[in-house]
Amino acid sequence: PAFPYKFKFKFDGCPNCCVASIARADMSYIGTWRDNIRIDQEAVQAYIGGEIAPNAGAHAGKDWGEFDIEKEVINLCPTECMWMEDGKLTIDDKECTRCMHCINVMPRALRPGMDTGCSILFGAKAPILEGAQMSTLTIPFVECEHPYDNIKEIVEKVWDWWMEEGKNRERLGELIQRYGIPKFLEVLEIPAMPQMVTEPRSNPYIFWKEEDVPGGWGRDINDYRSRHAI
Repeated sequence: PAFPYKFKFKFDGCPNCCVASIARADMSYIGTWRDNIRIDQEAVQAYIGGEIAPNAGAHAGKDWGEFDIEKEVINLCPTECMWMEDGKLTIDDKECTRCMHCINVMPRALRPGMDTGCSILFGAKAPILEGAQMSTLTIPFVECEHPYDNIKEIVEKVWDWWMEEGKNRERLGELIQRYGIPKFLEVLEIPAMPQMVTEPRSNPYIFWKEEDVPGGWGRDINDYRSRHAI
């Protein structure tokens, strides 16, 4: 196909992103889950009591002191979705961003959910026409089952747009940057979702389309002033 430049796929088995797909591919797949984290409360107590070494023993060899679940796990949760209640670890899974920190620290007590799939991100690259950039989370969850037609359809939509609108040597991430995320979501035919927002309300401007505005752009100024007195 007449690609403007190269197009890379990278696949990660879990949100640890061990092959750094989020930084090195035009289209990144990161394995994830959408149900609740599985908790073994007995194993949680074993970690607290020192019977099981945290981080699978990776930090053994030095005296780090006793394991402190509040300091080493709960207080480091980026969304503060974990707490101890009546001696049990509780997780508000709808707030979880799958950062994997708690699972990495206590792998025998916490495990990913059973409803698995992948998150799809777009646009990472090294410096070419523009500077380096990371992938943008575009599809928070998609099921991955043979023959993977749902994923292939996404790839075809991206390629068709990129080949039509991309400039010479322009990577997908640069095309998305030039047109903006709203246009890219139109191409993919998916709605905007909260998971796509990194910093809510950092941009004070909202750009509407004419079909989304009652009456379109050709509204009567006198009618407007009758409802909004000066």
